[in-house]
Amino acid sequence: MFYWVVKAILGPMLLAVFRPWTEGAENVPRQGPAILAGNHLSFADHFFGPLQIRRKVISLGKADYFTGRGIKGFFTRLFFSGVGTVPIDRSGGKASEAALRTGLRILREGNVLGIYPEGTRSPDGRLYKGKTGVARLALESRAPVIPWAMVNTYEMMPPGRPLPKLGIRPGVRFGKPLDFSRYYGMEDDRLVLRAVTDEIMYALMELSGQEYVDKYAASARVEMERAARAAAAAAAKN
Repeated sequence: MFYWVVKAILGPMLLAVFRPWTEGAENVPRQGPAILAGNHLSFADHFFGPLQIRRKVISLGKADYFTGRGIKGFFTRLFFSGVGTVPIDRSGGKASEAALRTGLRILREGNVLGIYPEGTRSPDGRLYKGKTGVARLALESRAPVIPWAMVNTYEMMPPGRPLPKLGIRPGVRFGKPLDFSRYYGMEDDRLVLRAVTDEIMYALMELSGQEYVDKYAASARVEMERAARAAAAAAAKN
């Protein structure tokens, strides 16, 4: 209920101020389980990704979003609850398995699950290698996978920017459902999981027009931060 209240309040304002556009929304099934697998460019994706489809999109988010204290913690919990986020532990190992089970439960209840296979926001606007959790969800649930490409949200609100820029129209493209029925029953095969994930990422690359980088976004961010520190240290010496 709270999801629809937030959408009813924020939706008209976002539509009026930013004039977002959507293509292919008819590819999202009107009922039954579905996986929306998207690129992740910006914090703004949480707003504009689900904005112009009529179904509730449930996503999995870090448990940290729901454990903050004080006023900031309260509003953070309020926001993520309002955009349909379910808290999970993303520390790896058994926690990753628990996250998978949560995603499967959401799908088995007939819901739409939104997931970002990159695992984190792109550090530079390019598309990074996907993690295979999305493939396991697709094969175990047998739910259709719809590529969900955000466009211009990085330019509008890159990481570190607290408020979106005006004058940039964000967009969302929904691709046609991907068919992975040829892999059903093979969800324990790592090569199959990688093939499914790579097919999803290729579809996202075509929809978004992004340059693809064959490494994980989290690793790329660490490398960029290390290079920036080294450059700052070299500049300080000079």
